[in-house]
Amino acid sequence: MNALVFIVKTLLNLALFVFLLRLLLQWVRADFRNPVSQAIVRLTNPLVMPLRRILPPVGKIDTASVLAVLIVAFVGTGIMLALQFLDVPPVLFWLRLTLLGIVRSILWTYFYAILLYALLSLIAPGGGYSPVQSVLVSLCEPILRPIRRLIPPIAGLDLSPLWAGIAIQAFLILLHSA
Repeated sequence: MNALVFIVKTLLNLALFVFLLRLLLQWVRADFRNPVSQAIVRLTNPLVMPLRRILPPVGKIDTASVLAVLIVAFVGTGIMLALQFLDVPPVLFWLRLTLLGIVRSILWTYFYAILLYALLSLIAPGGGYSPVQSVLVSLCEPILRPIRRLIPPIAGLDLSPLWAGIAIQAFLILLHSA
């Protein structure tokens, strides 16, 4: 049973991750001509496109993508609760777990994106074009730029990914106690 729970949880987390990436890349105005962005769009289109016919965007917010993230997270949380407890919990508890799960997933996504961004900048600090690096720049720079204004590079060493990682981990600890 534990192996089944692990496999289902992993697949559900990957699905949520892909839908969150689509939403986050839209919010940071990433280049959707990038092959990585195109793959994310292709993977999420089966759910987002029907929702887009029903829900128009509100300003710069793609409501179809927001609703897709909520649906995937809500269904995923429900499946995991049903597998672990063999019962359906009250809706408010289910919704609370879903929203906490989304926030945790966003924080972990940014943590690993910033970590990978920092590692790639050490390995290829001005090297050639990489589609993954382009997506990471689009995703991480809006978070790292304000930190760089507060704490400028020291002797050419940019510590903003370190401080961002510390802040994200602090938020995750706060959420764990919630």
